[in-house]
Amino acid sequence: MILYLLLVVVGFACLIYGANWLVDGASALAKKYKMSDLAIGLTIVAFGTSAPELVVNVVASVNGYSDLILGNIIGSNNFNTFIILGLSGIIMPIVVQSSTARKEIPISLFITVLLLFFLNDFNFSEPGSLSRWEAIVLLLLFLLFMYYVFNQMKRDSTLHTDVVVKSNVKIWGLILVGLSGLIIGGQLVVMNSVNIASTLGVSEKIIGLTIVAAGTSLPELVTSVVAALKKNSDIAIGNIIGSNVFNILLVLGISGLIRPIAYNPKFNMDLYILLGGTVFLLASMIVGKRKRLDRWEAAILFGSYIAYTVYLVMQEL
Repeated sequence: MILYLLLVVVGFACLIYGANWLVDGASALAKKYKMSDLAIGLTIVAFGTSAPELVVNVVASVNGYSDLILGNIIGSNNFNTFIILGLSGIIMPIVVQSSTARKEIPISLFITVLLLFFLNDFNFSEPGSLSRWEAIVLLLLFLLFMYYVFNQMKRDSTLHTDVVVKSNVKIWGLILVGLSGLIIGGQLVVMNSVNIASTLGVSEKIIGLTIVAAGTSLPELVTSVVAALKKNSDIAIGNIIGSNVFNILLVLGISGLIRPIAYNPKFNMDLYILLGGTVFLLASMIVGKRKRLDRWEAAILFGSYIAYTVYLVMQEL
């Protein structure tokens, strides 16, 4: 048991350092092409910080761990929305661009609703699944999202991100080493998390929603908190919204393409929580001080997640 825990910690360390190196290399590469802060947050940083979820889910999908796959993604998106945005907003109120309030957050809300319908096969009383054709739809929507982001980049090419200029050798070295760390870390986290679940008699669902979700979301946590401390709201919220979109469209899309994902209807409550948090975030951008997440609103997000986690643990006991 202790060995499994240590190997999970080592796996998370590989994931975090791997994602960090990948983001450093990719961000340096992006600077050469004069990408804006919001574009970097929605694409390069979001992809890099979602890479742990991607690697963990690919390994889990190959091995047929459906509950771990869904628990990781739904749990990570909840952790991103409630804990990371909550903590970032408590540190510094988050002011966002108009496009984020009017487009990116609604996009995140739409794909979450779509996922709910796909997983339930339009029947909320019976078990459903994410089929390969539904996974293909998610991947096509991901390509459309990328098209939208790159169109936004053309309109705003101003770069403010503090990225040190690096040589091409160092850039690609960071990217390759980062990817290697992600692959090794993903294997360690999945296999040993399943071993822990078996040893404790805890479901894959709970392990996925808590330990794996929080662990794979650590890169997002570090990135957004540092961005909040530097008063860079675009990176802070762009990272989270972009990561949530990547998790559902790209990560689940690839996972479902590898193997159809069996669905446990008990995840519906967790999806409703995610929908509620996204609607709350959207409302905070519209009412009161427009396009701004104030500290008290961030505190509500943060506190809600703590209550939700306590409920999950109590249900398992």
